[in-house]
Amino acid sequence: MKESFHYMLMVTQAVFHKKLLTGLQGTGLTLGQPKVLDYLREHDGSNQKAIAAACHIEPASLTSVLGGMEQKGLIERKSLNGNRRSLHVFLTQKGKEMVQYVEKEFSELEAQAFSELTVEERDAFLTAFHKIFETITAYERTNETWKN
Repeated sequence: MKESFHYMLMVTQAVFHKKLLTGLQGTGLTLGQPKVLDYLREHDGSNQKAIAAACHIEPASLTSVLGGMEQKGLIERKSLNGNRRSLHVFLTQKGKEMVQYVEKEFSELEAQAFSELTVEERDAFLTAFHKIFETITAYERTNETWKN
């Protein structure tokens, strides 16, 4: 019997996340921090609102995640152009080193996940999954209700 899409997606995400946190053991990173580091890798200096939206984290939760990252010396928050209401988040040197470590873990897990697929199967899967991702996240971006 084949499992449903939602079940496979939830289990895959849970196992992937568990393996990621196991691989990052000893780094002090907590839930949510690897995703933020991964985002900042390409978007260093983003404001907190953009990070929350891109990482699909509630702003209040992101504040807590960033606070922990700041305590660990991974990021620093600065106001730009005297605007104290909008803080921008920058990776520190230690944060940039942690980004490389996290990226290595992500790459190894992805290699394991795709190890049983041919290059063509992987590419076809990623193309189809990207369409699913765009469909689902489009509703979140527009605050529309996803119709059944």
